Amino acid sequence: MPTLNPQGAIVDVTGLQVGHFTLHERLTGCSVVLAPHGAVGAVDVRGAAPGTRETDLLDPTNLVDKVHAVVLTGGSAFGLDAATGVVRWLDEQGIGFDTGHGRVPIVPAAVLFDLPVVRPGDNPQARPGAQAGYAACQAASTAKPAAGNVGAGAGACVGKLFGLARCMKGGIGNASVRVGPWVVGALVACNAVGDVIDPATGQVLAGALTADGQNLLHTQRALLTGERGNRPLPGTNTTIGVVATNAALTKAQAKRLAMSAHDGLARSIRPAHTTLDGDTLFAMATGTETAAVDLMLLSVMAAEATALATVDAIRQAQGITSHWGNVPAAIDLRT
Repeated sequence: MPTLNPQGAIVDVTGLQVGHFTLHERLTGCSVVLAPHGAVGAVDVRGAAPGTRETDLLDPTNLVDKVHAVVLTGGSAFGLDAATGVVRWLDEQGIGFDTGHGRVPIVPAAVLFDLPVVRPGDNPQARPGAQAGYAACQAASTAKPAAGNVGAGAGACVGKLFGLARCMKGGIGNASVRVGPWVVGALVACNAVGDVIDPATGQVLAGALTADGQNLLHTQRALLTGERGNRPLPGTNTTIGVVATNAALTKAQAKRLAMSAHDGLARSIRPAHTTLDGDTLFAMATGTETAAVDLMLLSVMAAEATALATVDAIRQAQGITSHWGNVPAAIDLRT
């Protein structure tokens, strides 16, 4: 029987470590998934406004097949600098692609937009940089990562179609699924323009609030009944994440895993993959399990783990006070 483990994490996949770094100066940060022995990597971008680094090399037709880390970060395009610190840390450990003239760490990255999230007393110019990426590597371990308002999810918010004053707190979450010898885990930083849904019940967990701020609006239903919303700028929302498995996959198979993982986003975020989001999911396959690959099963597991991790991000989030007012979390609606 399958084990669906919303209390699990991507580190249930042998060969991976996760570290977070959260800035003190402003609610933002970065998260790193380390694969010290390398992992076959892939990416699938479904949102229309992504911010990424080193994704072209993940195309199955291109040469390098293994990555040594994936970075998820806040700070919009500024946050991509966090990957520089990860490269430096890996270089110091002697980890990377052997070129014959030294090892070059392969570190793809994706960003989400959290620049408006400024609390009273924060420094609006604080963004994750190279030192943040380096510190996330120093903090990485095989222990279950923290969730909610940490790392790449620190400044994440959801339900922003009708303005920041009616949004709720997002975050970063974990989950894993085990079937037979295979494990698929996911780490998701949810910063969607849409609402987050519990796929098991259809219940909206967090998203746009009604104009009085007292109830959930249900963004998709509001759109279908003619409400227009404020239409935030493209790229000011994004859900980013990593889905990983212990199976031995080719780059093409890992690409299929990343594609299937987006089904999990579609189940748990409504609407997903919009022109206002830059939804990006990476796949990592450590290959520590050598049993014959059942790609259909792994794809189903990837979608499930991604949906569970997205829900976990919302359930673990904590409300904050921003410069525009209180930003409640799902837990605040349950109490």
